[in-house]
Amino acid sequence: MADFYSTLGVSKTASDDEIKQAYRKLAMQYHPDRNGGSKEAEEKFKAITEAYDVLRDPQKRAAFDRYGEAGLRGGGGAGGFHHVDLSEALNIFMRDFGLGDLFGGGGRQQSSPRAGADVKVDLDLTMIEVATGVTKKVKLKLLDPCDRCSGVGAEPGTQTQRCSTCAGQGEVRRAQQSFFGQFVSVAPCPTCRGEGVMIPTPCKSCRGEGRQRGEQTLDIKVPAGVSTGQYMHLRGVGNAGVRGGPRGDVIVVFEVVEDERFERDGEDLYCEVLVTYPQVVLGADVEAPGVTGPLSLRIPKGTQSGQVFTLRGRGLPRVNASGVGDLHVRVQVWTPQSLGREEERLIEQLHEAGSAPPDKREKGFWAKMKEAITG
Repeated sequence: MADFYSTLGVSKTASDDEIKQAYRKLAMQYHPDRNGGSKEAEEKFKAITEAYDVLRDPQKRAAFDRYGEAGLRGGGGAGGFHHVDLSEALNIFMRDFGLGDLFGGGGRQQSSPRAGADVKVDLDLTMIEVATGVTKKVKLKLLDPCDRCSGVGAEPGTQTQRCSTCAGQGEVRRAQQSFFGQFVSVAPCPTCRGEGVMIPTPCKSCRGEGRQRGEQTLDIKVPAGVSTGQYMHLRGVGNAGVRGGPRGDVIVVFEVVEDERFERDGEDLYCEVLVTYPQVVLGADVEAPGVTGPLSLRIPKGTQSGQVFTLRGRGLPRVNASGVGDLHVRVQVWTPQSLGREEERLIEQLHEAGSAPPDKREKGFWAKMKEAITG
């Protein structure tokens, strides 16, 4: 999972000016034309530009802060996920700084096939599945390499040709002089649409695209302890790219179905058990709900209504870490709304013989009550 703040070397509270300054410094350092067309520098340049493009936009930044990358990818299916390519990165750099190519116009490697689009999948999970972890089979409609042309896009027996307009680079560059020096605008080649190749005889099955619609079944292994909004990246199992491009990714976003028995706080769970007056006075063994089955809870004599008992290690596992959270059980005395004649008589006798409650509550009672009401 990408951390755009770490990519730019800024804190999550960084101002817009700090983000812009950090990006400009790194962009000048890793600009491909300053590094002789280095592939490593190019990838770094694209990564920092993507981070900047997200964090400079208030809406994108807010979505990323709340949901991570998943918050930036609306909708499902074949569309949605997108990573900044080199042409876009250079255009963003020029758009915001107007500096373009100040470094002499180093050459670039031939354009590589673009990866296929990523696919977002929403996966519903029950509390039991969260507690134990689960492997789920999910059927996805994806774009697969064409069977007829094996993903090349050309009719079998024919070959693709390098684009003469861009010489196979997939982009065209126009150099101009300015007060700052030479700058270069970069755009996808209009002839080959950024592919770098032309297909004189397109495949009859896929019409030159190199892929066709298909269906795949994925086994998604969900770790124990995940929560709503978290997600996992399945690399290289999404849509096939055009004409031999690598597959995109599948992003699985988790949605945990609420369990009315519990309130969840991270790996800890909270629940309530209704008990009778004799049980809290005399003590009793009662049944408390557990995620995978009922649990036994010992209530000692003299327990007060609202008292909370903690069952260690009966919560949810910590995702991708060792340890298990706790289950906090609040005991609440149940008051019957109607009584039989014999029950009323016994209650009256108990009232006459019973002791009066204390005049003052124990120290800290009001704080505990407020916490119980608001929490």
